[in-house]
Amino acid sequence: MPDGRGVTRRRMLGIGGALGLMAASGLSASAALARRPSITGAELRSAVALPPPFQAPLPIPAVLKPVSTSAEGDHYRITQREARAELLPGVTTPLWTYEGSFPGPTIESRRGRPVTVTHRNELPVPTVVHLHGGRTPAASDGYPTDLVLPAGWPDAPSRPGHGSGHGAPHVMHDPRAVVTRLTRDYTFPLDQRATLLWYHDHRMDFTAPAIWRGLAGLHIVRDDAEDALGLPAGPRELPLMIADRAFAADGSLAYPSLDPTLRERPGVHEPYLGGVLGDVILVNGAPWPVHEADAARYRLRILNASNARHYELEAVTDDGRRLDLVQIGADQGLLATPVTHRLLPIAPAERYDVIIDFSGVPIGSRVRLLNRLGSGRTREVMAFRVARRAADDSTIPRTLATDLPAWRRTDAVRVRDFSFRAGRLHGGHGWLIGGLPFDPARSDVTTRLGDVEVWRLIADVHHPIHLHLVGFQVLSRSGRPPLPHDAGLKDTISLRPGEAAEIITRFDGYRGRYLFHCHNAEHEDMAMMANLEII
Repeated sequence: MPDGRGVTRRRMLGIGGALGLMAASGLSASAALARRPSITGAELRSAVALPPPFQAPLPIPAVLKPVSTSAEGDHYRITQREARAELLPGVTTPLWTYEGSFPGPTIESRRGRPVTVTHRNELPVPTVVHLHGGRTPAASDGYPTDLVLPAGWPDAPSRPGHGSGHGAPHVMHDPRAVVTRLTRDYTFPLDQRATLLWYHDHRMDFTAPAIWRGLAGLHIVRDDAEDALGLPAGPRELPLMIADRAFAADGSLAYPSLDPTLRERPGVHEPYLGGVLGDVILVNGAPWPVHEADAARYRLRILNASNARHYELEAVTDDGRRLDLVQIGADQGLLATPVTHRLLPIAPAERYDVIIDFSGVPIGSRVRLLNRLGSGRTREVMAFRVARRAADDSTIPRTLATDLPAWRRTDAVRVRDFSFRAGRLHGGHGWLIGGLPFDPARSDVTTRLGDVEVWRLIADVHHPIHLHLVGFQVLSRSGRPPLPHDAGLKDTISLRPGEAAEIITRFDGYRGRYLFHCHNAEHEDMAMMANLEII
């Protein structure tokens, strides 16, 4: 697909030459790469006819019921299995799913009430479950080598690691891996702020294709303080999982895996080393859906579950008027006070809690949610059709939360520096942190429980950086104050090409082995992860 300058979108950032240039010259290549800052990756084109936008109704993922409850908490069961669904009208698509649906069922929990989820793996490959944003003991955090093996899988397979576009795969070994067969219990204490979390597959070297095939779902944590604020609720609280995909001629999800079985060789074909983008925008599994809304305030719980695509969201009426997106929450819960946006950037794995007011929109007209970083069909996300007048007693309080941490630079016991760049990996191309590829047997960062640290992060191209276990606050971007959408407590920060940022956090909760990594899922699979040991 041309980008307007005679260069195909596929070749813009994905080719090996660009990666080699970055590896050789580091950030000096960023100026050239930033000419098209909305793209890190290459776009797959669907081989089936795509539907017109705003025809499919917005699905709302079902809320999973616990199989048992007690004073100690709630117990759920989820089966990971293959299923078929009609994502595009008239087209049947095979999926890997949680409980047979994409997205998987939503789990709703109360703050401080423990949840145990028993996952059963009936897929043809090993899996791992990570509750993204969860304050979770290390044994249940979903470390990439803590596999749940399917029936018939070898107990101790010799498996490759860190796929790239070419070059021999490198065999990885993790002496600390805890492997189970068929089932695993994941325990989540949920001693954390009310927020939107999500769960997804986190298998070593195969996270990207597993999420692409459907292994993702939502987990909402609620508490009494948030319930008392009077925010839009019930049918006026909408979870929105945004994900781009592409479809093959047979209706399956197209993905450029080196090994389509996802059994042996990890990695993607060379044009897609920067990340895989799709040409269909799905919201809760439906292509460019429409939702019938009251002329009232709505709370949108937005997750970017795309592998590599960034969005810049904008709400526009049929007559061209832009509506405010009033941000009330970030990755790790409510902000101290609301922040009003007209454009809201959201990187892979980020979540934003936003209120939009349809009360001034004429009945019968639409509000389109647009992606200003998209082009063609990927410029549209979804629409709301304002259908009726309705009473609305919701509010947006001036003070949302008073429990945000007040960390200061002077609290930090150390400062660390990390670069996120392309580089050489076992004879091919990869993505490195501090010049090193991920190795589960190596300790990259060791810190003490309770320590406060400042981390300085710098990127060559787009990298959404995610820390497991802890939330953080953004101190600066390239020496300047944080941006408006950096407010609150986050667990993922989006770095643009050539950008540096400082974050501050306190490593509390639990001891053990955790991760930090890029959440461009293809970068993650090609070694852009590092170990974080809390002692």
